[in-house]
Amino acid sequence: MPPSIAAAAAANVSPRFEDGAPVQHKSARPQRKTAALRPPRSKRNAPIQKRRGTDEPKTPKPRSGAATRRLAAEVARLAAELEASRAYTNELEARVDVDPLTETLNRRGFERELKRSLAYVKRYGVSAALVYLDLDQFKPVNDRYGHAAGDAVLKAVASTLVRHVRASDVVARIGGDEFVVLLWNVDEMAAASKAAALEAAIDATPVRWKSSTLAVGASAGVALLAPLDTPAAVLARADAAMYARKATRRQRLLAGS
Repeated sequence: MPPSIAAAAAANVSPRFEDGAPVQHKSARPQRKTAALRPPRSKRNAPIQKRRGTDEPKTPKPRSGAATRRLAAEVARLAAELEASRAYTNELEARVDVDPLTETLNRRGFERELKRSLAYVKRYGVSAALVYLDLDQFKPVNDRYGHAAGDAVLKAVASTLVRHVRASDVVARIGGDEFVVLLWNVDEMAAASKAAALEAAIDATPVRWKSSTLAVGASAGVALLAPLDTPAAVLARADAAMYARKATRRQRLLAGS
């Protein structure tokens, strides 16, 4: 082989094959073997397990007879206290609608009752009437004898009204000296007759106050309940009828004197 060709061939030989043997690259690293994953073991070379009974619920011990009786007595006592509290709450709620002086309904309680009555009239077509009463000559009693005497008169009037109506009828004090009576199953003539009877009963109710006898009168107006009425509308009609009746009574009183 010519020297020039031999020199060119020697120049193209890879360095790894110098001296006739392959040469490893300096950056080559031996591969490590990956160990197989095994479950963790305890010191005694056994798999770790949960101890028995650590997470299991404990069975409660049965109560003794004395403990059971004490528990039952406590439950009964708490139930009795709850029932008493409910009864007291119901009594307070009922007292909210009652006039404390006369023990009749107050305006709030009567308006609620009147609203229910109008719904009943509308649904079943029954008849009912409202009598509106205002006391006559009540202010002179308060001015001359004091408010305590006036309170005695109001209580006597309320008792008179309750005695002269049926248990199904409703009596209420809705103002200072203003009373109303809700009459069931009456027509216009029967309601007017009952209103006149209530006036006469109040006129005939003298009240003893110390050494004096107190007497007042009453003027009554009547309004029938209609199916489409509202409580305010019925009260307004009865109030207007009462004032008309009061004017008539005043004229008769002046004519008689």
